[in-house]
Amino acid sequence: MALKLYNAIDIVLAVIEYAILARVIISWLPIPKENRIIRLLYQITDPILVPIRRIIEKSAFSKNMMFDFSPVIAFILIGIIRNLLFRFI
Repeated sequence: MALKLYNAIDIVLAVIEYAILARVIISWLPIPKENRIIRLLYQITDPILVPIRRIIEKSAFSKNMMFDFSPVIAFILIGIIRNLLFRFI
C-alpha cells in the first residue's frame, strides 16, 4: 500500500517537473499564451511558481535579477519533497 502511494505521488511530482520544464522551454519561443495547451501548462505550474516568485521578489536578492529562478527553486523543493516522502513511506 505504501509503495503504491509513493509511486502515485512520485508520478504526480514528475508530471509537475516536466510541466515546469516545458514552461521554461516554451517561454523562450514565440508561442502566444492564448494557445489551449499553453494555458493548461500555466494552470498546472502557476500554483507552484507564482508563490515562489512572490517570495523571491520580496527578498533583497531580487533587485537586479534578469533571470527567473522560480523554476530552479521549484525543482529543488520537489526534490526535497520526494526525498522526504521516500524516507517516511
